[in-house]
Amino acid sequence: MSSVLTVPTTPPLDPRVLFQGATDKVRVTLLTDPPGLVKFSGSERTHVSVHVGQSVLMTCRHDDISHTGTAIHGDIDIIPPNLPASWEMKQRDTALVVGLAPELMSVAAEELEADSSRVEIRSKFQARDARIEHIAWALKAEMENGYPGGTLYLDSLATAMATQIVSRHSSLQIAVNSYVGISSRKLKQVLSFIEDNLGSDLSLLAIAGVAGLSVSHCKVLFRRAVGVPIHQYVIRRRVERAAALLRNGEMAVSQVALATGFAHQSHLASHIKRVLGVSPRELRQ
Repeated sequence: MSSVLTVPTTPPLDPRVLFQGATDKVRVTLLTDPPGLVKFSGSERTHVSVHVGQSVLMTCRHDDISHTGTAIHGDIDIIPPNLPASWEMKQRDTALVVGLAPELMSVAAEELEADSSRVEIRSKFQARDARIEHIAWALKAEMENGYPGGTLYLDSLATAMATQIVSRHSSLQIAVNSYVGISSRKLKQVLSFIEDNLGSDLSLLAIAGVAGLSVSHCKVLFRRAVGVPIHQYVIRRRVERAAALLRNGEMAVSQVALATGFAHQSHLASHIKRVLGVSPRELRQ
């Protein structure tokens, strides 16, 4: 299966769209919406929406099913094909949205030895799936950088996401090895606590306290659930928050550093360079 590459829209025609890239099999859009109601009429594609940035209280509706809750960074909505949806936000919301063509879902089902015509994608609200989240960001990075890996790598990423959706979020739902882990409710409390305190001096003890666990147990269960150690997750989120503030251009670099939990400007600069490969000045430009 080979995709036809399309050059990302630069700059995007829609002011809501921060980035957009597409092939005939997968579309990736980073968009932002002000407080209010956003409606989606549905599409033949399966859509994955990854919440980005600060926590936002919202009511999500997929057809006639609704859910109200606080979306935190990394929460995922899955919208099955041809299903209308809407989101009513209390604050500005940013989301990374991936649309997967029906052919990808069929291939994923067949690879799992299932009848694609009988597999139904399940609607999900504010779910957690570290693998889907990582693939979404990898797709965006590949498109944003001009497809350096070519069609084969892009197809592999898109197929991997489709396979994860079919195997974990459909009527097929292949069982995975069970283990004693942190509950979804506790994980959301921990991630929300981190998000709300990125500018503070976060400690493992405080984070473990939110989870009701010992520090050592919390470190193990967090890594299992999120895919990275706590300290790496916190640094990554601080860098991403700082990058957004720098692009906004309203704060000095030193102010951004303090607002996002870094000791000083050079501390921020070193982490941005390591994680994103650019300097604060380059981000601002």
